[in-house]
Amino acid sequence: MESAEIRRRWLSFFEERGHAVVPSASLIADDPTLLLVNAGMVPFKPYFLGEVKPPASKLTSVQKCVRTPDIEEVGKTTRHGTFFQMCGNFSFGDYFKEGAITYAWELLTSSVADGGYGLEPEKLWITVYLDDDEAEQIWREKIGVPAERIQRLGKKDNFWSMGVPGPCGPCSEINYDRGPEFGVEGGPAVNDERYVEIWNLVFMQFERGAGENKEDFPILGDLPSKNIDTGLGLERLAMILQGVQNMYETDTLRVVMDKATELTGVRYGQAKDSDVSMRVVADHIRTSAMLIGDGVTPGNEGRGYVLRRIMRRAIRNMRLMGATGPVVLDLIGVVIDTMGLQYPELATERKRIETVALAEEAAFLKALKGGTNILDTAITETKAAGGSVLAGDKAFLLHDTWGFPIDLTLEMASEQGLSVDEPGFRRLMQEQRDKAKADARAKKTGHADLSAYREVADNSGETEFTGYGSTEGESTIVGLLVDGVSSPAASEGDEVEIVLDRSPFYAEGGGQLADQGRIKLHSGAVVEIRDVQKPVPGVHVHKGVVQVGEVTVGASAYAVIDIKRRRAIARAHSATHLTHQALRDALGPTAAQAGSENSPGRFRFDFGSPNAVPGSVLTDVEQKINDVLSRELDVTAEVMSIDEAKKQGAIAEFGEKYGERVRVVTIGDFSKELCGGTHVANTAQLGLVKLLGESSIGSGVRRVEALVGADAYNFLAKEHTVVAQLQELVKGRPEELPEKIASMLGKLKDAEKEIEKFRAEKVLQAAAGLAAGAQDVRGVAVVTGQVPDGTGADDLRKLVLDVRGRIQGDRPVVVALFTVAGGRPLTVIATNEAARERGLKAGDLVRTAAKTLGGGGGGKPDVAQGGGQNPDAIGEAIGAIERLVGETA
Repeated sequence: MESAEIRRRWLSFFEERGHAVVPSASLIADDPTLLLVNAGMVPFKPYFLGEVKPPASKLTSVQKCVRTPDIEEVGKTTRHGTFFQMCGNFSFGDYFKEGAITYAWELLTSSVADGGYGLEPEKLWITVYLDDDEAEQIWREKIGVPAERIQRLGKKDNFWSMGVPGPCGPCSEINYDRGPEFGVEGGPAVNDERYVEIWNLVFMQFERGAGENKEDFPILGDLPSKNIDTGLGLERLAMILQGVQNMYETDTLRVVMDKATELTGVRYGQAKDSDVSMRVVADHIRTSAMLIGDGVTPGNEGRGYVLRRIMRRAIRNMRLMGATGPVVLDLIGVVIDTMGLQYPELATERKRIETVALAEEAAFLKALKGGTNILDTAITETKAAGGSVLAGDKAFLLHDTWGFPIDLTLEMASEQGLSVDEPGFRRLMQEQRDKAKADARAKKTGHADLSAYREVADNSGETEFTGYGSTEGESTIVGLLVDGVSSPAASEGDEVEIVLDRSPFYAEGGGQLADQGRIKLHSGAVVEIRDVQKPVPGVHVHKGVVQVGEVTVGASAYAVIDIKRRRAIARAHSATHLTHQALRDALGPTAAQAGSENSPGRFRFDFGSPNAVPGSVLTDVEQKINDVLSRELDVTAEVMSIDEAKKQGAIAEFGEKYGERVRVVTIGDFSKELCGGTHVANTAQLGLVKLLGESSIGSGVRRVEALVGADAYNFLAKEHTVVAQLQELVKGRPEELPEKIASMLGKLKDAEKEIEKFRAEKVLQAAAGLAAGAQDVRGVAVVTGQVPDGTGADDLRKLVLDVRGRIQGDRPVVVALFTVAGGRPLTVIATNEAARERGLKAGDLVRTAAKTLGGGGGGKPDVAQGGGQNPDAIGEAIGAIERLVGETA
């Protein structure tokens, strides 16, 4: 049974039994404590924590997940992987243990013809929590599982919590016996390789308190409503139903390995090392495609770094198997073809996914070249110092800065007769991991910080946002925090956070900055509002300072936003929508939104593009935007179902989380996007849009910055003044300025070339005199000296080589000349073949000189270059060179 059919049967089974089907959420977690969605229940956390009411009491989904705690282990075993799909069914106060157990058994053991998975009941083993007599009784008496196939395990294996205070409860796991060829009998308590867990049923019935670890925490009592959270690993079930040894041999991964074989000639099962590489490629390429599909782009931080790391590991392993050219396009292609059966958006976004992947492959191949140069220098320095071990910090630098895999460093160092300080490298890597874990633990304490806001939401409900239709209005203060702690009152000068029952203030979100303004109490108190945020869904927190009087909970208030600021931001937001559509029209659907910020009078817009946008294209985009303004198109907003919005062609932003009902902003016949922000009523209200330019902010992501309305006019007015000044200077009309200025710059460049040529000739004139003044040091002709300050590195190198060539005969020759450029000393040293035969190598000599100068250097045995910080040490450096020649020759 193919993976796509496993997924279809799961959703169909539960939908037929009254569950609402929830599409997989994006892998970009809507949770500040997570980089990526790493479990099937993550999108449902707000429901389990009581922050948001679920759309139905019974839900089901097949959720995309990525886990990356041990990326280096992926490939070494057949059990580690980064991407997986978790099939889940959830109940919020509806059915409980008996319902969950009955559903699970029915779906697993019903025949394929009847819509089930057709597993043999006698091969299924059950585990329950130590004291969960209720679950054990249901399995034995209701389902009919023999007592000998039911095992009780402890809190480590069969008790679940989120790791923080909140819901928790016992688990019951369903395990499949793969047979004696996979190990000894005795059930999952004895052998989890033979008895593979396929489905975990979590019975959320208790509330836990704080604890030291996942097993040591107090149970505070029963939950008011008992819930169900289950998870079945799709890949594990596919492994069983497809009759293969491990998940890498299932349909969605095997095709990637087959393509890798086609590209390299290496077959899976051929050798242990190549099997590891095959598994790395299969897992990492699939994960990469899924991450890019959900809007992640390679980078050096956060989820972007996760993507970059696994892509580079996959590319590196392809090269280990013999691939020499680009491979990503072919590999990504088979993932899209296969996984697209389950996630059609992969096929829709194929071009964008391929473009991002190709750009990262090209960047890594370039990094490989640059990293190789750094590694070569480190190897040379290690050998010169008489060492045989490359320092761990060098290997870590290559790994952390250049994305250089440690196995590549080990291999290349070995080729040069060096080993690598792996313990030192591993120590630095562990320190980096420990820091990351500490940061993650610190972030998780944010659960406690949100409790005050949740309490307000529980007591008073969500904030009613009135800002679409009004800019001021009556309201009541339902929550007040001073220094992050709930307080009944606040006095003049206090920094406060206020929650209103209804508010015209827009809370920052969707790229739009928050409103500012004032909250005036009927008592005469005034609070200056500087920011508005939504720390928990539905609650608008107004942050500001009490200007006058005392603020109290329950007081009536009148909220007024800064209308000038709101209108300026609205113009920017509407202009962002126009820019997005104009860019997509010019560049295609790959120019998808990757972020934005709408502030008063200006905006920035990030979008996908592997290359810089030509100036001519940007000009056309700007012209198109301003043409739309002149058409005076109405801007309207309508709330509809997410399905209806998609049917109408509304554009959704990658990484944004949308509910069943969405707000669609339409600009005439030009643009239609899902958006919760505020906008103008008509495009004519924008006045003018001026694109300032575009730049790269990461691999495959560009940024456009622009001005709107009066800000755009003021910018153009200043530009006009500058143009007028240039007209006066060059005596020409505006349209003549480019040609005239280009001519002036050309003449200036020609003059600089003439000056450079004259200076170089003057420097080279000294060659004959320097060669004639060569001194004899133990049979070696040695030329040392300092040439005029300001001599460039290229001219100094030419002079040194010229002097070396002027000394005739078979004599060994060493030429070492120095100069000062930009306030820093510079040296170039050259030797001839006879000198090198006597052990005099330019690289060794330049390192001696550079060390004296307070710097470093390197190069080839025949010519090398170095520099330093101390120009006063040139004389000392010359003496050091002469002494080294005498000692070596």
